[in-house]
Amino acid sequence: MGIIEDFKRNKASYLMIAPYMLLFTIFTLIPVVASIFLSFTNYNMLQPPKWVGWTNYVRLFLADKIFLKVLRNTFIFAFITGPISYLMSFILAWFISEFNPKVRAILTLIFYSPSLAGNVFFIWAFIFSGDTYGLINGWLMRWGILKEPINWLQDPNYVLWVIIVVQLWLSLGAGFLAFVAGFQNLDRELFEAGAIDGIKNRFQELWYITIPQMAPQLMFGAVMQIGASFGVSTVVMALGGLPTRQYSADTVVTYLIDYGTVRFEMGYASAIAVVLFIAMLLTNKAIAAILRRYSTD
Repeated sequence: MGIIEDFKRNKASYLMIAPYMLLFTIFTLIPVVASIFLSFTNYNMLQPPKWVGWTNYVRLFLADKIFLKVLRNTFIFAFITGPISYLMSFILAWFISEFNPKVRAILTLIFYSPSLAGNVFFIWAFIFSGDTYGLINGWLMRWGILKEPINWLQDPNYVLWVIIVVQLWLSLGAGFLAFVAGFQNLDRELFEAGAIDGIKNRFQELWYITIPQMAPQLMFGAVMQIGASFGVSTVVMALGGLPTRQYSADTVVTYLIDYGTVRFEMGYASAIAVVLFIAMLLTNKAIAAILRRYSTD
């Protein structure tokens, strides 16, 4: 069947999807393609892009020590906050699913509220304030653990870990809601069949029946958590500044913002964005392969 015949046959479907495809092309596809093109150029927004080939990528990996540092910070964020927030979202959703609908709705709102709170994470700036009035410093000095306050948000030894804590606090987002919804749509007949087949406790139900049924929600949650963990930037800039002291807590995204909106080296910033895009794509592919394999066993 040719393209024209296929279009005529499914005309209604194509017309319905056309508005989304138009917006997706304008706001997602074109910027991605433009970024890939600009990554091979030297572009400062005042003069036309000048083709430089692989120069930006060679500079990134062979001449830019700070990029390797922010890349390491990004992977630390991703491999700590990603799995922990993912497991935390799943376990909390499992815990909440045991309650009646009213209590479940209240608990869901309570656990999801940090994601709704927007910039309220600034409260953490007070909690980790570097003077004696900060809550953490005040408590530690009162208990005799510290003699002098620690500048948590400026000291390169602590700022990365403080931001990881704040990011975990913010991490119960869309993935958590997907898990809560997934637990409410499980096929209950499979639990009865499992009991007949010898499943004896809740953990066996979770492993052999619940998790395989929730493969789509698990995949969605993984994609959302990976995106969130690789894209950490607002919290870093708000608490640690741009850049953070000695780039101790900067991520690839904040480094990209630094080059794109402060230095206006758009070609180099685009190369950073492409590297981040590839890293997120490969991680998503790896997790999708793992979940797909498990769901079909």
